Amino acid sequence: MSAVARQPQVDTNVTKIGTTPTGGALAKGAKLMESSDCATCHRVNEKLLGPAYQAVAQKYPATEANIKMLGGKIITGGKGNWGDIAMTPHPGISVADAEEMARYILTLK
Repeated sequence: MSAVARQPQVDTNVTKIGTTPTGGALAKGAKLMESSDCATCHRVNEKLLGPAYQAVAQKYPATEANIKMLGGKIITGGKGNWGDIAMTPHPGISVADAEEMARYILTLK
């Protein structure tokens, strides 16, 4: 019998072990995005309805000005920067939370 066969099986989907970032502002931004509807239109490394997060990170350096601008886009929505499909506004997201989301996105190069 192999060592793997003797070990108990752990369901990481139930316990959430190893499935989310564990600390700091990056974890906060990722968790905020998980609790929002971001994944409806965006993926990390492929275009869906909106651009891939990695494409956004490549286009915009991680400066405070860009974090504020992208945070504003998350709240107000808009179109034109990435094509004709408009981004849905998210007026219920606070400025601070939107900026945490933007800060996280800009780390995904």
